[in-house]
Amino acid sequence: MPTKYLLLILTFFTFYTTQAAQVDTLKITSTAMNQKLHAGIVVPDSYKKQKKATYPVLYLLHGYSGNFRDWLTKVPDKSVLTSMADQYQTIIVTPDGGFSSWYLDSPLDKNSRYETFITQELVQAVEAKYRAITTREGRFISGLSMGGHGALYLSARHPDLYLAAGSMSGALDIASIQGGDLTKSIEALLGPKSQNYGQFIQNSVVNMVPQIKANSVKILFDCGVDDFLIESNRELHRRLVTEKVPHEYIERPGAHTWAYWGNALPYHMLFFQKARQEVSGK
Repeated sequence: MPTKYLLLILTFFTFYTTQAAQVDTLKITSTAMNQKLHAGIVVPDSYKKQKKATYPVLYLLHGYSGNFRDWLTKVPDKSVLTSMADQYQTIIVTPDGGFSSWYLDSPLDKNSRYETFITQELVQAVEAKYRAITTREGRFISGLSMGGHGALYLSARHPDLYLAAGSMSGALDIASIQGGDLTKSIEALLGPKSQNYGQFIQNSVVNMVPQIKANSVKILFDCGVDDFLIESNRELHRRLVTEKVPHEYIERPGAHTWAYWGNALPYHMLFFQKARQEVSGK
């Protein structure tokens, strides 16, 4: 066989095998914010063949200044989401969380109601279009940095929605962030820090241990030892240990980088699979 035809066949085979999972873009009309938003949808390889099967869903949140494409385009291994969707037979949703929403419903900016969008409008849109499991036993949420804060924040406030939640390099204490664009972005949502410090405290995940303790959401969070957010992650871990709240906390080499987050995602997927197995007894 001529070399050029052999190369063509090998190229086709490589493309086909690495593209088993399907990647869609879902457009969602947010009534809460009166705008259209997007979400990336990674559907596992078996979805088209198993017409009656329903699938668990992972809602995977991006960080500050990001968008719904980040998890699909910025990880060093561009196939990590498709391979994870196939390996764990899970639909992975990467929603648009705004440039600096912190996944809150702002009391000041009516165009920033991302808690409502993520927990209500997004879930409804995904479950209307895809064969998703529609109970908390089939829903997970995780994210990086601002999205790590968002995942733990939303799961603590809506434990009826999610079986388990994760955070990678999460900004878990927004009250401790000093100066710069990050503080300004939070002030745009909650008001000046000097006048509304109580709002910063109330909306920081490190101060939500009572809510986390009161619900049954399974928690995993991790952070790189060279990450500038490591201390707030350690502080949440200390508080959860003090209150005897079951959770998993991991520190590993790494900083606030996509290389770290791409490596962390498989640990989260395994954690979520184990959580499902525990409730199903399988």
